[in-house]
Amino acid sequence: MVLDNRYGAFIDPELTVESLGSGILDGLTFAVKDVFAVAGHSSSAGNPDWLRSHHPSTEHAVAVHRLLLSGATLRGAAHTDELMYSLGGENHHYGTPINPRAVGRIPGGSSSGSAVAVASGSVDFALGTDTGGSIRVPSSYCGVYGFRPTHGAVDFQGVIPLSPAFDTVGWVSDRLDVLQKVGEVLLVAGSTSVKTSKKIGSSLEETVGKSIEKNVLENLKNNLEGDMVKTDKNNLEKSQKESLETILEKRIEKSTEKSTEKILEIGPENKVKKNMEDKNKMGTLFVATDCWALVNLENAAILSEGLRCLRSGADHLMEIEIALEGLKVWMDVFRELQGNEIWETHGVWIENEKPVFGPDIAARFSWAASLAEEDHSVAQCKQKEISNHLRLLLGEDNCLVIPTVPGPAPLRGGDLRQLEVNRSGAMMLSCIAGLAGLPQVTLPMLSTSGLPLGLSVIAGHGQDLRLLSWVNEVWQQS
Repeated sequence: MVLDNRYGAFIDPELTVESLGSGILDGLTFAVKDVFAVAGHSSSAGNPDWLRSHHPSTEHAVAVHRLLLSGATLRGAAHTDELMYSLGGENHHYGTPINPRAVGRIPGGSSSGSAVAVASGSVDFALGTDTGGSIRVPSSYCGVYGFRPTHGAVDFQGVIPLSPAFDTVGWVSDRLDVLQKVGEVLLVAGSTSVKTSKKIGSSLEETVGKSIEKNVLENLKNNLEGDMVKTDKNNLEKSQKESLETILEKRIEKSTEKSTEKILEIGPENKVKKNMEDKNKMGTLFVATDCWALVNLENAAILSEGLRCLRSGADHLMEIEIALEGLKVWMDVFRELQGNEIWETHGVWIENEKPVFGPDIAARFSWAASLAEEDHSVAQCKQKEISNHLRLLLGEDNCLVIPTVPGPAPLRGGDLRQLEVNRSGAMMLSCIAGLAGLPQVTLPMLSTSGLPLGLSVIAGHGQDLRLLSWVNEVWQQS
């Protein structure tokens, strides 16, 4: 059966592999981003020169094989941006898939075809990859559910890499129950746990957050009146002089101190205690005000409705500034480390094959090449600090709630400068989970004009299945 490709989701709509077994995915169909090995199929990675210079796969990627064994049937290879190095979805060689839910706007990348295949109803779910936002951004732009797992939680064997330190196998669906079922098949060892700092845990146990209705929008308005992103140019140099433990202690104390100014203390006799037996309830939802400040007030009001829904499934809600030195600093750290590793991964092939790239991708690879001889120790130190800070904060049962991207999908055909502005805005939000290797789910909502928006929940390291189960239960009740 050839798929309907009217939205241009597929580079190969005829690719079909029947299920190899029976399980919780019986009767479901899925597409794969054209970077997954499928026996007998040649993956393009979004570039004709890659397709020309690589042989067909001899076996399925591990993730594909597991889905087939669990009863799913593969239907189609979906388009991707060139070598997965974009968040826009516009491909210089193969064209741009049509966003079914925002016609005239980009679908987002690099898992553009995967998101469009689901949004158009062609398949029940689709596999993609997410390095810097390549599942989360197109899911938000196309109005579907998307999931990026904990780094390393899903086997990456048989998938063309971009930046292995950040690469993950992700997936999208139009149904939350399917998103969860796919997770139950693909997640290697289920949910793992990390210990939460006793200091943070005891502090949260004694406090309860103010409601979003009274506070968040007011704070967002105040934030928007000032600079959207504060950049401390001396922060990276200072981080070298202080021990990692000292840095973490100061950041955690400052974050907690600032947050507790906004929460209500309750007496011991009325203390809210978390029921550890109730696995379908979260402890604290942290609302990252610096992330919400990137969204205009109208869209923030829409997304706050989704936050109200999530609030019903948690003990507390607390406002926090997540990146004290500014989200741009975090984004720059991510881009530097990712870009350097991208050149380490693909530089030899590029120099040997001299592939033809679209203008934006060519500029990006040229920049990545310039990083090859630089010292990245400061960025590496900063990433470790950020990762430890987030993992301590979220622990086993806390979450961070942020907009997935700053707004609806941009119009197609924008100039390169505007594309880079859009990309930077998205990466300031998507780099958070990427730097710490955390699981993130994006939930579709609609703006007042009917355009898709995305609300994201980031959970603690290894809490993938718990996050999927919790969101499936809480969001379905809305």
